[in-house]
Amino acid sequence: MDMDGIKWLFFDMGSTLLDETGVYEDIFHKIAVAANVSEDLVKEKATEFYKQNKKGDKEVVKIFGIESPKWNPGLERVYGDTEAALIKLKEKYKIGIIANQMYGSEGRLANFGIKKYLDVIVASAEEGVEKPDRRIFDIALERAGCKPCEAMMIGDRIDNDIVPAKKLGMKTVWIKQGFGRYWKLEGKEQVPDYEVDSLTELVEILKV
Repeated sequence: MDMDGIKWLFFDMGSTLLDETGVYEDIFHKIAVAANVSEDLVKEKATEFYKQNKKGDKEVVKIFGIESPKWNPGLERVYGDTEAALIKLKEKYKIGIIANQMYGSEGRLANFGIKKYLDVIVASAEEGVEKPDRRIFDIALERAGCKPCEAMMIGDRIDNDIVPAKKLGMKTVWIKQGFGRYWKLEGKEQVPDYEVDSLTELVEILKV
């Protein structure tokens, strides 16, 4: 991986540093109960939509004509390799967050024990702007004192992470975790510089 000139690594939070499996299981369960169908059916239909580059859970609630269950951040967990990866990457790079999140991201990251590895945290609720709007990237880069060409964006979402970061001139890594891994690439503007299946693999290819 060509990392010449890269000083900052910016991460998304959900399905990148944080495992959202428990949250989605809770959402699928609540949809199934409300729609009086099986959880397996809900997950199957949602996955079909994710494979069509759509938000599966949002599409499923439309089908059943029910309200979207609320997101429960208390069910998020850090991936097993998150802290080890951040420790290793911190030896060589500054680390930031650019994420679409509800209020309180800094506190949640502190509770997970990983805030201490982060130099800049930019979250949509606090900033009043969310990805893919380039302004949230501009805010993060300005606070970091970093040019786009000196930064890399790592995230699970092609539409929210890879496309806008590429347009700005940042290097990009698609981490294929969560439902984002089902995205079908459409056009060169969606093609990331690199693809990895885990944070452990990211550390390995960065040769830290």
